[in-house]
Amino acid sequence: MRIVLQRVNRASVHVDGSATGEIGTGLLALVGVAEGDDDRDALAAAAKIVGMRIFPDRDGKMNVSLADAGGAVLLVSQFTLLADVRKGRRPAFTAAADPETAVPVLAVLTEAIEADGVPVEHGRFGAHMLVDLVNNGPVTIVFDVVGGRVI
Repeated sequence: MRIVLQRVNRASVHVDGSATGEIGTGLLALVGVAEGDDDRDALAAAAKIVGMRIFPDRDGKMNVSLADAGGAVLLVSQFTLLADVRKGRRPAFTAAADPETAVPVLAVLTEAIEADGVPVEHGRFGAHMLVDLVNNGPVTIVFDVVGGRVI
Protein backbone atom coordinates (compact mmCIF):
# COMPACT_ATOMS: atom_id res chain seq x y z
CA MET A 1 0.00 0.00 0.00
CA ARG A 2 1.32 3.40 -0.93
CA ILE A 3 -0.12 6.53 0.64
CA VAL A 4 0.37 10.18 -0.20
CA LEU A 5 -0.90 12.50 2.54
CA GLN A 6 -1.39 16.18 1.90
CA ARG A 7 -2.22 18.51 4.78
CA VAL A 8 -5.06 20.67 3.53
CA ASN A 9 -7.17 23.65 4.47
CA ARG A 10 -9.88 22.13 2.31
CA ALA A 11 -10.25 19.41 -0.30
CA SER A 12 -13.00 17.94 -2.43
CA VAL A 13 -13.51 15.26 -5.03
CA HIS A 14 -16.09 15.34 -7.82
CA VAL A 15 -17.39 12.62 -10.12
CA ASP A 16 -19.58 13.49 -13.10
CA GLY A 17 -19.99 17.05 -11.83
CA SER A 18 -21.16 16.10 -8.33
CA ALA A 19 -19.15 16.20 -5.10
CA THR A 20 -18.64 12.76 -3.60
CA GLY A 21 -16.53 14.04 -0.70
CA GLU A 22 -15.50 17.35 0.85
CA ILE A 23 -13.49 18.28 3.95
CA GLY A 24 -12.17 21.39 5.61
CA THR A 25 -8.97 21.16 7.67
CA GLY A 26 -7.43 17.72 7.50
CA LEU A 27 -5.65 15.31 5.20
CA LEU A 28 -6.17 14.33 1.61
CA ALA A 29 -5.11 10.68 1.53
CA LEU A 30 -4.34 9.28 -1.91
CA VAL A 31 -4.19 5.51 -1.44
CA GLY A 32 -2.82 2.89 -3.80
CA VAL A 33 -3.72 -0.64 -2.70
CA ALA A 34 -1.20 -3.23 -3.90
CA GLU A 35 -1.66 -6.93 -4.62
CA GLY A 36 -1.23 -8.78 -1.34
CA ASP A 37 -2.39 -5.90 0.87
CA ASP A 38 -4.75 -6.94 3.62
CA ASP A 39 -6.45 -5.76 6.82
CA ARG A 40 -3.13 -5.57 8.69
CA ASP A 41 -1.86 -3.05 6.16
CA ALA A 42 -5.05 -1.00 6.39
CA LEU A 43 -4.89 -0.93 10.20
CA ALA A 44 -1.22 0.12 10.21
CA ALA A 45 -1.95 2.85 7.65
CA ALA A 46 -4.92 4.13 9.65
CA ALA A 47 -2.85 4.36 12.83
CA LYS A 48 -0.17 6.33 10.99
CA ILE A 49 -2.67 8.66 9.29
CA VAL A 50 -4.52 9.46 12.52
CA GLY A 51 -1.47 9.69 14.77
CA MET A 52 1.19 11.36 12.64
CA ARG A 53 2.06 14.75 14.14
CA ILE A 54 2.05 17.03 11.08
CA PHE A 55 -0.26 19.84 12.22
CA PRO A 56 1.18 22.94 13.86
CA ASP A 57 1.16 23.54 17.59
CA ARG A 58 0.97 27.05 19.12
CA ASP A 59 4.60 27.64 18.21
CA GLY A 60 4.09 26.61 14.59
CA LYS A 61 5.99 23.33 14.95
CA MET A 62 4.55 20.15 13.44
CA ASN A 63 3.60 18.57 16.74
CA VAL A 64 -0.16 17.90 16.58
CA SER A 65 -1.87 14.81 15.15
CA LEU A 66 -4.89 14.83 12.87
CA ALA A 67 -7.02 13.46 15.71
CA ASP A 68 -5.85 16.20 18.10
CA ALA A 69 -6.30 18.90 15.44
CA GLY A 70 -9.93 17.85 14.94
CA GLY A 71 -9.42 17.33 11.22
CA ALA A 72 -10.99 14.98 8.70
CA VAL A 73 -9.72 12.71 5.93
CA LEU A 74 -10.66 12.79 2.26
CA LEU A 75 -9.71 9.29 1.07
CA VAL A 76 -9.18 8.83 -2.65
CA SER A 77 -8.22 5.48 -4.15
CA GLN A 78 -5.44 5.94 -6.70
CA PHE A 79 -3.96 2.85 -8.32
CA THR A 80 -1.54 5.01 -10.36
CA LEU A 81 0.56 5.47 -7.21
CA LEU A 82 1.77 1.93 -7.86
CA ALA A 83 3.02 2.66 -11.37
CA ASP A 84 6.15 0.83 -12.48
CA VAL A 85 8.07 3.22 -14.73
CA ARG A 86 11.36 1.33 -14.95
CA LYS A 87 10.88 0.22 -18.57
CA GLY A 88 9.73 2.18 -21.57
CA ARG A 89 7.54 5.25 -21.53
CA ARG A 90 4.20 3.72 -20.59
CA PRO A 91 3.73 2.90 -16.89
CA ALA A 92 2.72 -0.61 -15.86
CA PHE A 93 0.18 -1.05 -13.08
CA THR A 94 0.60 -4.76 -12.42
CA ALA A 95 1.39 -4.14 -8.74
CA ALA A 96 -2.03 -2.59 -8.14
CA ALA A 97 -4.66 -4.78 -6.49
CA ASP A 98 -7.77 -5.77 -8.38
CA PRO A 99 -11.07 -4.30 -7.14
CA GLU A 100 -11.98 -7.51 -5.28
CA THR A 101 -8.92 -6.96 -3.08
CA ALA A 102 -8.73 -3.16 -3.00
CA VAL A 103 -12.32 -2.30 -2.06
CA PRO A 104 -12.40 -4.37 1.17
CA VAL A 105 -8.96 -3.07 2.21
CA LEU A 106 -10.15 0.53 1.69
CA ALA A 107 -13.25 -0.25 3.76
CA VAL A 108 -11.10 -1.49 6.65
CA LEU A 109 -8.91 1.62 6.33
CA THR A 110 -11.99 3.86 6.51
CA GLU A 111 -13.49 2.00 9.48
CA ALA A 112 -10.21 2.14 11.41
CA ILE A 113 -9.81 5.89 10.87
CA GLU A 114 -13.43 6.52 11.86
CA ALA A 115 -13.01 4.31 14.95
CA ASP A 116 -10.41 6.84 16.13
CA GLY A 117 -13.02 9.60 15.89
CA VAL A 118 -11.85 11.09 12.59
CA PRO A 119 -14.51 11.70 9.92
CA VAL A 120 -13.77 10.23 6.47
CA GLU A 121 -15.11 11.41 3.12
CA HIS A 122 -14.46 9.54 -0.15
CA GLY A 123 -13.96 9.62 -3.84
CA ARG A 124 -15.61 6.89 -5.94
CA PHE A 125 -13.58 3.76 -6.56
CA GLY A 126 -12.75 3.23 -10.23
CA ALA A 127 -14.29 6.52 -11.38
CA HIS A 128 -12.62 9.40 -13.17
CA MET A 129 -12.33 11.92 -10.33
CA LEU A 130 -11.51 15.60 -10.16
CA VAL A 131 -9.67 16.37 -6.93
CA ASP A 132 -9.41 19.94 -5.68
CA LEU A 133 -7.29 20.90 -2.70
CA VAL A 134 -5.57 23.72 -0.90
CA ASN A 135 -2.33 22.20 0.40
CA ASN A 136 -1.37 23.82 3.70
CA GLY A 137 2.37 24.30 4.07
CA PRO A 138 2.74 22.70 1.63
CA VAL A 139 3.01 19.50 3.61
CA THR A 140 3.09 16.24 1.67
CA ILE A 141 4.11 12.91 3.23
CA VAL A 142 4.58 9.66 1.29
CA PHE A 143 4.83 6.23 2.90
CA ASP A 144 4.35 2.56 2.12
CA VAL A 145 2.82 -0.18 4.24
CA VAL A 146 3.95 -3.76 3.66
CA GLY A 147 3.16 -6.75 5.83
CA GLY A 148 1.36 -4.60 8.39
CA ARG A 149 4.43 -2.36 8.84
CA VAL A 150 4.98 1.22 7.76
CA ILE A 151 8.18 1.47 5.75
